[in-house]
Amino acid sequence: MIAVDTNLLVYAHRRESRIGDAAYALIVELAEGDRAWAIPWPCCYEFLSVVTNRRIWKDEATTPERAWHQFEAWTASPSNRMIGETEDFADILRRFVHRPHVVGGVVHDARIAALCVAHGVEALLTRDRDFSLFPELRTRNPFETGSIANRRASGRSAYRPQGLK
Repeated sequence: MIAVDTNLLVYAHRRESRIGDAAYALIVELAEGDRAWAIPWPCCYEFLSVVTNRRIWKDEATTPERAWHQFEAWTASPSNRMIGETEDFADILRRFVHRPHVVGGVVHDARIAALCVAHGVEALLTRDRDFSLFPELRTRNPFETGSIANRRASGRSAYRPQGLK
C-alpha cells in the first residue's frame, strides 16, 4: 500500500504550483485505481488546516466546506484506506521520537512515519525530506526526474471537486 503525505494533497487541491497538475493526476490515478492507497489521519487534519489558512492563502483560502468536500471525495475512493493508531503504534512512535533531531515539527512527521510503519505501508509519497530520519519507512518524491511529474490530469474526476485552480 502507498500512503500520501499532506504536501501532495495540498498540491493536488491547490494547483497553483508548478507541480499542482501532476499532483492532481497522481491522486486521481490512485483514487481511480484498484491498488490500496492510504491517507494517514494526521495528514487529513493538516490538509484541512493548511488549505483553509488565510495567512497562507489570504482571500483565496479554501472554505472549510470545500476542504471537507475534497476530503470526502478522496475517502470515497473504494481503494482508499484512512490509517490511524494501532496497538503497536506507541512503541514505534517512542522509538522514533527518541532519535536525534526529532523535535518540534518533526514530531508530527514521526507520528506519520510511525502510522505508516505500523500499517506496513510500502512507501510514503512526499516531498518532505525530514522523513529520511525514519529509514524504516521508504519514501518517494513522485516529482523527481523520471517520475510521475510529466503526467497531466485530463478530464473530470469524481475524486476532485471542480472549481479550484
